Amino acid sequence: MRLIDPAPSSAFAQPPATAGVPARLAEPQPDGSVRCNVCAHRCLVRPGRTGICGVRVNTDGVLWCLAHGAVAAAALDPIEKKPLFHVDPGSTAYSISTLGCPFHCVFCQNWEIAQGPRLGLDIPLRPMSPAQVVAEASRSGARSIACTYVEPTVFLEYALDIGELARDAGLRMLFITDGYATPEAVTLLGDVLDAANVDLKSFDDAFYRRLCGARLAPVLDAIEAYRRAGVWLELTTLIIPGANDDEAQLRDLAGWIVERLGPGTPWHISRFHPDYRLRDVAATPTATLLRAAEIGREAGLHHVYVGNAPGLGLEDTTCPGCSRLLVERNGYHVRSHLTADGSCPGCGRALEGLYPGRPATPVVPT
Repeated sequence: MRLIDPAPSSAFAQPPATAGVPARLAEPQPDGSVRCNVCAHRCLVRPGRTGICGVRVNTDGVLWCLAHGAVAAAALDPIEKKPLFHVDPGSTAYSISTLGCPFHCVFCQNWEIAQGPRLGLDIPLRPMSPAQVVAEASRSGARSIACTYVEPTVFLEYALDIGELARDAGLRMLFITDGYATPEAVTLLGDVLDAANVDLKSFDDAFYRRLCGARLAPVLDAIEAYRRAGVWLELTTLIIPGANDDEAQLRDLAGWIVERLGPGTPWHISRFHPDYRLRDVAATPTATLLRAAEIGREAGLHHVYVGNAPGLGLEDTTCPGCSRLLVERNGYHVRSHLTADGSCPGCGRALEGLYPGRPATPVVPT
């Protein structure tokens, strides 16, 4: 497994200057440094320097979030693309991202914007106030706003401001996250988030340290904290050949989901394709994906999906009670057979998740 350093690109325009906003969860130190308590790195940011994410800077002893209102990507996506299969199936999510990330994953699929600040890339940014984001989401017909493409905790302040307005507008607030938020950040986010898909990239701390520049334990802690905060959770694991495809490790991961989150928690197994600094590793073999899905079902998970492999047809949702087909998926074409409140029309069982005709509190796995 050979890591490749991509050459910084000069194809991007110079981003507009932004003053940012004072960072929350910032702890000033006597020497002028500031401890950032947003992600589990808890960076000690010296004056004039940024944290690992590249978008939180210490200016004269005050930590600023430069990502607030500076959008690097915005798109109207099918919610299944997140992937969130148990949140308003067939709906769309207005998806936004800023720059920056606390991880340095060598297989990152959005590395230009995630690693742009660290690599010195000049990427065009679109100024958007929280009110503008909510207004565009409403005009687009989306049912939700998704903070995605990079790790959204780096723009915590922006997400919180958007989330407060989104709820008033009748929109759900979603996070697509690496799960590296601190307990303090999860407490704040719990007031605005409806659902999150967390990348549980591996069940091996060495994998996280070597390939992501992070640790496993804080991810597991954050996942449980999100659940306690009432956030609907789905998990995704990208299966990388030779890196995290060990069957014993996958059994441990699936068993942890069942034990700590419940058997109705959706697990999305995703096919790896070469990207960023991991371009010499082949795409995940079909047999590996099928075996991983089998391991999930053997562990007792009710909803195991396989993504980035449309030919396998493993993205439908069936009822855990009577095995009736509830949601059919062919790519991003979705056909739901659920009742208005998200229940099985056969046996009446309420399907885990969030659905239009159901109160805002999700039905969670037990």
